[in-house]
Amino acid sequence: MERPLLVYTTFPDLASALNIGEALVRERLIACINVMPGMQSVYSWKGAVERGAEVAALLKSREGLADALTAALKARHPYDTPIILHLPVAGADADTTAWILAETQPDGSAGAEPQSA
Repeated sequence: MERPLLVYTTFPDLASALNIGEALVRERLIACINVMPGMQSVYSWKGAVERGAEVAALLKSREGLADALTAALKARHPYDTPIILHLPVAGADADTTAWILAETQPDGSAGAEPQSA
């Protein structure tokens, strides 16, 4: 059975995170996006140390969609070089895995909704 995949990324604002996340859900590349606004970042960019407000996001998908999801995320992302980290899942609840796999099936055969995504 294919395993779930978590993808971590950041966005400049809540609206872009939600809009891109919704598009990826509708395309069935992800089952869910969790958006965490209010993050403050300190990072190195083009030789300078920068500070800025960002929005963190965690996307729930499947390992087999990693390349397609990365390409779709890059195509929509407002950053020139978005952070896209694939976080392999070592273990997961069977019902959670089944839901993620069902919601990312290209044929639209959706499973039962979880109580909390």
